[in-house]
Amino acid sequence: MQEPILTPEAAIAALAGEDNQIRYYAAWWLGKHQVQSACAALCEALTDDRYRLEAGGYPLRRQAARALGQLKNSQAVPALIEALNCQEDLQLREAVIQALAAIGDRRAINPLLDLLHSQQQPDEALIEALGTLQVWSARPQIEPCLQHPSERVQCAAARYMYLLTRESHYIERIIKTLNHDNVYLRWAAIFDLGAIGQSQEVIQAIIAAKVPNNLKLLNLKQILEANLNGDARDTISSDSGLLFNAIDDLLIQL
Repeated sequence: MQEPILTPEAAIAALAGEDNQIRYYAAWWLGKHQVQSACAALCEALTDDRYRLEAGGYPLRRQAARALGQLKNSQAVPALIEALNCQEDLQLREAVIQALAAIGDRRAINPLLDLLHSQQQPDEALIEALGTLQVWSARPQIEPCLQHPSERVQCAAARYMYLLTRESHYIERIIKTLNHDNVYLRWAAIFDLGAIGQSQEVIQAIIAAKVPNNLKLLNLKQILEANLNGDARDTISSDSGLLFNAIDDLLIQL
């Protein structure tokens, strides 16, 4: 009988079990609770062949990559870089790229640049990761994406260009997308602002955005954490009142 997943030990054991749905849940649980002792088991799950969809794709591998991104453990970087070579599951590659960006290890830069140069057009997750890792040498490939047919890729390019140049017109371009008729584009735009925002303009745009309050709260929290953990404490001090009041108001409404 399967032991309930209530402890890290039970979740790690379940990851090696027979039921794919439980294994998937175990990977999610380990990421949610940031169980560092599960790093090796999650890395092993990146090569799992037992849970494969008929249409293709590896759900457990994808969830393991997301969990490793939540762990932010640099020991997972070699396994994640190896997982980039899986060409038959683009969702897995996206999850791996996002995990590498979350970990922030510089060993990921060259593999990501290789991926950038191997594609006819860079995708959203790759552009965002290169921005997060401050790989400014990729500008010649990314700047033209401001005219990309996909508006999500345009926003990712604007996010990259703002992080590189600090020119406000790139933020304005993302804010404009917050009014798009497509709700998913609005959601993508608010996450772009949450990743780069530290100004009063960005905070006010998030507050006014036509998205659910939990997304607003999530991105305001990300801005707060980034500033508290980074080197922009002087900036956050000038906008802290607006930020804290917005978070308080949203918490009351939830």
